[in-house]
Amino acid sequence: MTSLTRPRIAALAAALALGLVSFLSAPASAAPTFAPAEEATITPGVMMFTEGAQCTANFIFTDSADTYIGYAAHCAGTGEATDTDGCLAGTLPLGTEVEIEGADQPGTLAYSSWAAMQAAGETDANACAYNDLALVRIDPADVAKVNPSIPHWGGPTGLNTDGVPAGEQVYSYGNSSLRQGIALLSPKTGLSLGTTGGGWTHPVYTVTPGIPGDSGSAFLDADGQALGVLSTLALAPLPASNNVSDLNMALDYMRSHGGPDATVALGTEDFDGAQLPLGVGGLF
Repeated sequence: MTSLTRPRIAALAAALALGLVSFLSAPASAAPTFAPAEEATITPGVMMFTEGAQCTANFIFTDSADTYIGYAAHCAGTGEATDTDGCLAGTLPLGTEVEIEGADQPGTLAYSSWAAMQAAGETDANACAYNDLALVRIDPADVAKVNPSIPHWGGPTGLNTDGVPAGEQVYSYGNSSLRQGIALLSPKTGLSLGTTGGGWTHPVYTVTPGIPGDSGSAFLDADGQALGVLSTLALAPLPASNNVSDLNMALDYMRSHGGPDATVALGTEDFDGAQLPLGVGGLF
C-alpha cells in the first residue's frame, strides 16, 4: 500500500478545498442562452398545431433540463370547441407531438392542466373552468432558435402574482391563422375588467377581441409582467370580452401536481407599452 507523504497530503487537501469551493460557487443550473430577438424563429406568438388545431404560443418556460413553450390546455383537447370544463373534456395524452412554427422538429406535450386536473379528481369549479395551461417541450435541436420576448411589446418583465384591477391596461399578441399572416393585426391592447373565478381568471376587453386561433396567447399587465393565457374567445365580428387564465395560479397548480418545475423566461427586449398596437417597423 502506498503511503502518503506530507507533500502529497498537502496537495490532496488543496485539491479537495478547490473542488469544494468550485462546487459551492457553481450555480444550480446554467442560465439559458437565447437567440437574439431579431434572429429567433421560436418566440411567444408563433403558431402551434396539435393534430391540425391551431393556437398561439404564450410564453417561454425553462427548468434545469428543458425549454418549453406554452399554450392553452384546450388546444390539445379532443372534444368540441364549446368544451371548456377541463375536468371533464377529453384531452390528448402527454407525449403528443405538437408542431411549432419556426422549429425544425416537433415539440412534445409535457404538461396539460386538463390532464392534471382529471388525474387529481379536481372538483373546484373555478379551477375546472379556468385552469387552462399546457407546456410543450421544445426539441433540444431547436432550443438555439428560441427568444422569450413578446413580439412588438417586449417583456415579460416578471410574473404577475397579485392580479389586475378593473381598468388596468393589458397587452397581448395573437396570431390566428384567420388573419392570413397580417402581422399588423396581431398586437392588441385593452383593459382589464377585474378578477373573477376565485382569482383564476381576468376578463379583458381589447380593441379587437381574440378570435379562434388566438387561444393560448400571452397577456401582459401594465408593467409588462406575465399575467395570463387567453382562454375563452369571442366570435368575430361582434366585439366582446375574453377570459384570461391567471398564469401564476396555473403554474402553482402545475408544480403541485407533478408538472415541470418550470418558470417564465424573462424577455431580452425591454417592455414598451406606450407604442400603438398597430405599430410598424418589425416585430421588436
